[in-house]
Amino acid sequence: MSKSNLHNLDDFKRAVSSTVRAIAGEAEIEVSFGTAPAPTPGQLRLPMVYSDMSMEEIAELRGKGDSFSLHKRHHNNALHSKYMPKGELAIAVYNAVEDARVEAIGSIKMKGIAHNLKAHLEKHYNDNDIEQSKTINDAPLGDIMKLLVRERLTHELPPKSARKAVNNLRYEIEEKAGVHLDELLSNINNQDEFSKLSRKIISDLDLALDFDEDENADDDGGDDLDDQGQENEQSEDDIENEAEGDDDGSEDSGEQSDEPVDDNADGDQTSEMSTEELMEMLKQAQNESAAPPWGDNDPAGLYSLGPGYNVYTKEYDEYIAAEELCDPDELIQLRRKLDQQLHHLQGMVSKLANRLQRLLMAKQTRSWEFDLEEGILDTARLTRVATSPMHPLSFKAENDSDFKDTVVTLLIDNSGSMRGRPITIAAMCGDILSRTLERCGVKVEVLGFTTRTWKGGKSRIKWTEDGKPEKPGRLNDLRHIIYKSADSPLRRSRNNLGLMLREGLLKENIDGESLLWAHNRLISRPEERRILMVISDGAPVDDSTLSSNSANYLEDHLRHVIDVIEAKSPVKLLAIGIGHDVTRYYKNAITIMDAEQLGGAITDQLASLFEE
Repeated sequence: MSKSNLHNLDDFKRAVSSTVRAIAGEAEIEVSFGTAPAPTPGQLRLPMVYSDMSMEEIAELRGKGDSFSLHKRHHNNALHSKYMPKGELAIAVYNAVEDARVEAIGSIKMKGIAHNLKAHLEKHYNDNDIEQSKTINDAPLGDIMKLLVRERLTHELPPKSARKAVNNLRYEIEEKAGVHLDELLSNINNQDEFSKLSRKIISDLDLALDFDEDENADDDGGDDLDDQGQENEQSEDDIENEAEGDDDGSEDSGEQSDEPVDDNADGDQTSEMSTEELMEMLKQAQNESAAPPWGDNDPAGLYSLGPGYNVYTKEYDEYIAAEELCDPDELIQLRRKLDQQLHHLQGMVSKLANRLQRLLMAKQTRSWEFDLEEGILDTARLTRVATSPMHPLSFKAENDSDFKDTVVTLLIDNSGSMRGRPITIAAMCGDILSRTLERCGVKVEVLGFTTRTWKGGKSRIKWTEDGKPEKPGRLNDLRHIIYKSADSPLRRSRNNLGLMLREGLLKENIDGESLLWAHNRLISRPEERRILMVISDGAPVDDSTLSSNSANYLEDHLRHVIDVIEAKSPVKLLAIGIGHDVTRYYKNAITIMDAEQLGGAITDQLASLFEE
């Protein structure tokens, strides 16, 4: 352990005290060192200092001082008390989330403070081990929520000693409160709005004991509080048994159903389920909603596999969210690796983002109507009121834009041949595209396709056990990955894009079914303009399938799917081939020879579509 050299303890104490006062913005704060007597409110008592303190101990001491200072500067006690919930556990969560906010402000602004606070936190959880509970009800929820919120605000992992406890409850908490947790970062400097979000999170976690708080009057998103407040004539048993997912206006929300829960349903409907049951049900619902059923109701053939194509078994196919393929810690590390790649390309990123944003904003032409009796106050015409007080105020209103509501799906080939630079560039482009289009009000979905194993997997084993019937059709286990859904903001899905860099993920590619899957997800979207962009570096290849069928089996199916989509679907289809000529498959396609050209190619292709 490295040692410091504090020869002059008085100078060190003065430096720490001055830093505390400077950060807090209060020159009169009294800072003392030692154990007794107990400090009065508003005073800070730090541990005793000595000459052979380690660097870790110094950082921990300074972290305690930084935390105190940040609370003095960025925390309003009166505002905090205004939204204070009832109930011991709810109060613990409410205070912990506010602590995370205050400390995150300092960590984001100053690296030194971030280092000190991290040391202080690690020391605390090394000394105070938190239980590795399996459910919210028996967990030290204040600690868990502080670490989860801190991670979302600063992207810092929890201390190692507490990481397992946090990860045990991460999925359950994010399923229930993920929507409101996502909104915290944008309100980090607004304690009033942040406190309201904290109350919503407490309600999401079923911890709220009071439902008549003042914030509900101006709370557009606190449906849980409002709904339960309106149900005050019901017994507690009725409220607990009533489905919480009636926010979508379903008329039969009070009835029980054996149907899988829709993706948009409130996670509270499954609050009594185990995490494993919840994950399985959500996966089933996601798979079933990914595409409309095939059958006689599809005369255009938009959803069918097409003639001459067969699947031996779908039993082992996988439609899965990226975060289910990787534990959260590894996912964060992979995202950091992707960020390192993005850093040295920041100039290119900014150029592409600005170009595409200018194009889209130009398309979203806006106009105003003036001299209205209501609307937005027209400040340019206030001089008329100043010169003639009897003149009425003038208001203005923005006309609706005729820019089509748009959604873009980016379907990325996750085959082994994309390993290295191509998949890294593809992941970066997914990030750039999502970030840019999101600014312009265009929704983006990022999907990937590969197989679960090499050489056929369980499908081929089943075929072998069945006696190897002739012409089995597709003979491998599909893996279709949802990196970012269209309705998920990038800040919630950004870590998922790093999964493309994971060793062992990229295997074989069956393009026809993957294209059909992405198309069928897209065609069910409500947006007026729907765009599907495919990034691939070659023809479909699966050794298991091709060794048991004709050599052109997968390629012929891909051509059929493309022809049907291009001829009959409202979805606009375009493709970019990396080192491979995809123009022989797609009408609207280009080929690039260097993965570095991918960002510019995406921008050009999208620009041509938006010009139509």
